[in-house]
Amino acid sequence: MQITIYSTIVSFLVALLLGPIVIPALRKFKFGQSIRDEGPRTHFAKAGTPTMGGLIFIISLLLTSLVVSQRITGALFIALLTTVGFGFIGLLDDSIKIIKKRNLGLRAYQKIIGQLTFAIILTIYAYKNPLIGSGVHVPFTNIIFDLGIWYIPFMIFVIVGTTNAVNLTDGLDGLASSVTLIVSVFFAVVTYGLGKTDLSIFCGALAGGLLGFLKFNSYPAEVFMGDTGSLALGGAISALAVLLKMPFIIVIVGGIYVIETLSVIIQVISFKMTGRRVFKMAPLHHHFEQKGNHETKIVAWFVIITAVLCLIGFLSISL
Repeated sequence: MQITIYSTIVSFLVALLLGPIVIPALRKFKFGQSIRDEGPRTHFAKAGTPTMGGLIFIISLLLTSLVVSQRITGALFIALLTTVGFGFIGLLDDSIKIIKKRNLGLRAYQKIIGQLTFAIILTIYAYKNPLIGSGVHVPFTNIIFDLGIWYIPFMIFVIVGTTNAVNLTDGLDGLASSVTLIVSVFFAVVTYGLGKTDLSIFCGALAGGLLGFLKFNSYPAEVFMGDTGSLALGGAISALAVLLKMPFIIVIVGGIYVIETLSVIIQVISFKMTGRRVFKMAPLHHHFEQKGNHETKIVAWFVIITAVLCLIGFLSISL
């Protein structure tokens, strides 16, 4: 566990050092956030806040993992590749938004192609790896269910779905970073318990990077993570779930990601079928915001819920 703690501390310090370097640079190049016209009116004042701040914890994660790890294993490499790969898709998306000064970056099909590319790489790696294969753990049991060839489409769906779910969760100052910090600590404990030191270092570096990033991202945010950060976080969490043969655990510990996504799906279906909205605004965090709750309170609620869900997650697995 010591090396995981070292990894967390080093990544935290790197993120703290990167903040005063990256944020002024983003301001200098006018990499400011565009706010959706249909979004909450209280967010209009945030227009121009530097975005693409996810670079802070991506760099700290990458540097720390490479420095602290005694050797780069296949699992660590693929976890880093997935995280950086999805982050790169987000970086392209954010860059186009900034250059074109609009809230629309990459086209939907371009995003999907990019996401599918890295999802397929991760899935094939796991499927071909004799230590992982096509089996998945069923929560609250000791059963490893073999999906066979169906493992490939299922895992691709899980990876792309998780990544976009985390992206939807990024809507309030410190929300996605706080929730994912708790989830990464959960995975750090699990990987340590399973003796997977390489992935435990990765989790520690992710947690430390997010902890340092929160210094700049908590309300009122000095910088937003942008799609650069949210897609990278989705890639990191999905990579861990796949490599640990625990895709179903995301539904439990990542419950906030799930309900945020479901709120959008329900809202769209309801409006198209009945012309009525179930929520005042989707994703769900905006619904609570529209009901008069301050975003700091909403973030606190979601973090508490995630902490409880992670405790349930521990009960669902046998270490």
